[in-house]
Amino acid sequence: MENSRREFLKTSTLAAAGAYLGAIGFSAKSYGRILGANDRVRMGVVGFSDRFRNSHFPSFVQHYKELNFDIVAVSDLWKLRREEGQDFLKSKLGNDITACRNNDELYALKDIDGVFLSTADFQHALLCAEAVKAGCDVYCEKPFAETMDDAIYALKTVKASDRIVQIGSQRRSGANYKAAEQFIKSGQFGPITMVELTWNVNQPGRWRRPDLVAKCKEEDLDWKRFLLNRPYEHFDPRKYLEYRLFWPYSSGQPGQWMSHQIDTVHWFTDLKHPRSVVANGGIYTWKDGRRNWDTTTAVFDYGPSDDPATGFQVVFMSRMNNGDENPKEIYYSNGGTLNLNTNKITPEGGLREREAKQMGLHANLLPVKDLSEMAIKVEAGANTGGDQLTSAHVRNFMECMRSRKQPNAPVEAGYYHSIANIMTNAAVHTGGKATFDEKTQQVMVNGKVFKY
Repeated sequence: MENSRREFLKTSTLAAAGAYLGAIGFSAKSYGRILGANDRVRMGVVGFSDRFRNSHFPSFVQHYKELNFDIVAVSDLWKLRREEGQDFLKSKLGNDITACRNNDELYALKDIDGVFLSTADFQHALLCAEAVKAGCDVYCEKPFAETMDDAIYALKTVKASDRIVQIGSQRRSGANYKAAEQFIKSGQFGPITMVELTWNVNQPGRWRRPDLVAKCKEEDLDWKRFLLNRPYEHFDPRKYLEYRLFWPYSSGQPGQWMSHQIDTVHWFTDLKHPRSVVANGGIYTWKDGRRNWDTTTAVFDYGPSDDPATGFQVVFMSRMNNGDENPKEIYYSNGGTLNLNTNKITPEGGLREREAKQMGLHANLLPVKDLSEMAIKVEAGANTGGDQLTSAHVRNFMECMRSRKQPNAPVEAGYYHSIANIMTNAAVHTGGKATFDEKTQQVMVNGKVFKY
């Protein structure tokens, strides 16, 4: 009788909880996924890409035993990478890995709690929404979206759910970046007057995969599923594997590199998007059939939408020649400079006493500060190197899967960097000035909605 009573109470409690959670938007499946401290979290991989193999996985391995996580399945549309992923994960983790031909098969497994998503750029938003609808948490690579329609759909889907989504903007997990954010928002830096962002590489093979392209055959992959909602084109292994070179599968430099750097602007200022963007550039060096520029300069106007007299300019410059891949992020105020390459705040360029006196003003030079030292106070023992930056970001995602707290780079961060990215792409493809319509949430050029 006692056992029957306990079972009745347990069943009744679960039913009541299920009804309540359903009323506030939780599904029964989501409730069943609420994890206890001792439950093993089962992860899937959507796209066995270089990004997953060389970045996500090494970061995951640093934490998975401590946090009781595992990877149990991999989904990839291409037979070669699917089998490589299965063999790689099995050899590294020592457990069986289910290889899935597509995400329908992955989510049909029913016991996947979350996924690492690192597919082609244009797929991120739609596949993130798909994973959330399947009841999974998502570590979603950037850029979040390459069109506003995809961004809007994915944002609404995530916000209507109880799922954790971490956008792969790993600067938000860097102690030096957190220190910079706090210094700027404290008012000590003064109003931002200018931001310079650069990302240059001299690598002819960057984003090129000639050896893999030669192995890629249409009969070994699902080309139509790859295209998702993009206009149909005949199978092309270059577009499948070198998608970063080809619009509308990627915007190239803005989506790959600028989305990282422009996210810090939004984070440090709480501004959601630029007021306007213009751009210039072209394919000057690599005449290899690519559609996306190899050299880009984009100029942004940022500031409150209701106060055009207040604001600052951001310049993003990127070239795929004569570069050492040492990205620069430098913030300027009238009192000095915040340099995220040197991690130094200095009075360099600030208003000096002599010039101030000439106009009856006061000098406002910033003190010299070291963001690395400040970062120790923010996050003791943090390593802000590139690999550890991703490691910290992946760990934050894994911890949030358990705590159900919002991660460092929630879906809104991806939505906002997507607006800046799409505005840049609109300027690139039209030659006009791109703006943003707050009411419709659409990018506009010359009074018309930008569509690819």
